Amino acid sequence: MNKMALITVITLFACVLLFFLVLWKNSPGKPSPLLDEAGKTVAGSISEKIFVPIGGIRQGMFIRSKDLQNPVLLYLHGGPSFPNYFLVEQYQPRLEEYFTVCYWEQRGGGLSYHADIPSESMTFDQLTSDAFEVTNYLRKRFGKEKIYLMAHSGGTVIGIKAVARAPQLFHAYIAMAQVTRQAESEKIALRYMTDEYTNRGNQKLVQQLAPYTACESDSCLKTFFRSGLRDKTMHELGIGTMRTMLSVIRGVFIPSWFCHTYTLPEKLKMWKSKFSLLPRAKFVDELFELNIPLTFPKLEVPVYFLSGRHDLTVNYLLAKDYFEKLEAPLKGFYTFEKSAHSPLFEEPDRVRAIFEQDILHNKNGMSDELNSANSPA
Repeated sequence: MNKMALITVITLFACVLLFFLVLWKNSPGKPSPLLDEAGKTVAGSISEKIFVPIGGIRQGMFIRSKDLQNPVLLYLHGGPSFPNYFLVEQYQPRLEEYFTVCYWEQRGGGLSYHADIPSESMTFDQLTSDAFEVTNYLRKRFGKEKIYLMAHSGGTVIGIKAVARAPQLFHAYIAMAQVTRQAESEKIALRYMTDEYTNRGNQKLVQQLAPYTACESDSCLKTFFRSGLRDKTMHELGIGTMRTMLSVIRGVFIPSWFCHTYTLPEKLKMWKSKFSLLPRAKFVDELFELNIPLTFPKLEVPVYFLSGRHDLTVNYLLAKDYFEKLEAPLKGFYTFEKSAHSPLFEEPDRVRAIFEQDILHNKNGMSDELNSANSPA
């Protein structure tokens, strides 16, 4: 028995060691260069990871561009403060073909995580203030009067606040999975999930969801929002990050560890933030108090909404209803029939076409309103 136990311990130790060696090898922490068809670095291109003092702390970002003469696009990831650059690396949406793209990692998350950041500083107002600093850094560095702003999910709260406060800084606002009334969105999702699991005969999950479905209070919904149960069920039903991403472990957790642009310590920080700082962040409470349609009935820049038909993480129909009432000098709503929460990664070819044909030319010809093929049935 002692010999067998020793062999077992040695085998387990070897497996753990091999696992960490594989992770270390896949964590050089340097973005790949942008290559031409011959496999050579594109002349005049940029692909870098940098750190800049923003809002009094050191914050990280990736900047990629095939041509620095192109317009600048600031991408605000969701979460808030949980970056998804590892999905950019995995699915290659190739926005750098049209823009100098800055993938900024918001305070408290990913490259911008610091253990001493107080949770009370994690507010939407502070994140918006940070976004202005990043915007002005990009304007100055690349010599642009205005930039484009693209926001995803929780990042849309930051994005819409920034555009409303300083429209003169932005060419357009592009919202993927626009937040509207998140408390109502969670209630709709819970009803849908309960019905789906009931139809599938999965009483175990129906019972697990029951306390949240029966509870109408925001505090109860916030508890659900922070729970692992929400991630599990949304992905399992195809209404989470991606329509075909049926497991948050296989679709998010594992890919994040094999993203080459982060070092191993940076990957550890990403998940340390996810499980320690973000659940305590003040913006979670703020998210459930917001009524975006009531607060921002009008914007002074062109507005583009990219929404997945199957998105119940940030409800598609609530975003559509808000868009129809929103006043803007130009606007376009784009339904992605095969997508849930992330059309940029689920249908990247169509996203690029929308940028190329509509957004960069201040048009909305591919929108649902002007293209009946994309209109909801």
